[in-house]
Amino acid sequence: MSPLAVAFVACAAVAFICWILSVVTAEYSWTDRVWQIAPVGYVAWFAGQTGFADARLVVMAVLVAAWGARLTFNLARKGGYRRGGEDYRWGVLRARMPRWQFAIFNLVFIAGYQNLVMLLFTLPAWAALAPGAGPFGPLDVVATALFALFLAGETISDNQQWAFQTEKRACAARGEPAGTGFITAGLFRYSRHPNFFCEQAIWWSFYLFSVGAGAGALNPTILGPALLTLLFHGSTRFTESITLSRYPSYAAYQRTTSRLMPWPPSSPR
Repeated sequence: MSPLAVAFVACAAVAFICWILSVVTAEYSWTDRVWQIAPVGYVAWFAGQTGFADARLVVMAVLVAAWGARLTFNLARKGGYRRGGEDYRWGVLRARMPRWQFAIFNLVFIAGYQNLVMLLFTLPAWAALAPGAGPFGPLDVVATALFALFLAGETISDNQQWAFQTEKRACAARGEPAGTGFITAGLFRYSRHPNFFCEQAIWWSFYLFSVGAGAGALNPTILGPALLTLLFHGSTRFTESITLSRYPSYAAYQRTTSRLMPWPPSSPR
């Protein structure tokens, strides 16, 4: 089989395992738990086809490994790998859907579609593996710098959110008020979800490697970051609906602060 075919078979196997585990354990975050692991494996697989001798693919593999390590740490400290560490949004969605409907959603979307998107946004590495790919050049340098920049932004925003949530829990334990209940400082002053923005930007930066390899400014691997962007827009809308139901004052924050793209806040209306 070709390297691409092997990657798709591996993706199908991971999706099936995530689905089986969700059925057996009645927890639905197994795909969340492999989100930062599977892409590292896919890119390493493509890079390994050259014996890790291709400069572009080695850089891509190192960058994605750094991304995966950071996300793994962030999920672990939030308890995402512990029993019962399911993403709270799945519980909210389960309560809103009939059992049979959620079962189909789990199979098709949570386990199937999301695993497919994971593979698709790593396919610029497959494009870089193509015969005749150009040498590592200026566009690759730009892609590397952007990837590193957005990875740093995602790290900073996640750390700011973690510090806020830690203090919020401490206030609750002391019986003290926790302020607004949601973070509005730091990078969150300029974007309601700077971590979400950076995550999408990371994979658009990664796409530039396929362009640098000679696949063309518009090539099929653009499907991955495009679908990821659509996935995040839907996820963000759902997340904000939950936050708004818990904290009505969130509406004022929505009116003054950009949803994703960092931008100076506007004056309250």
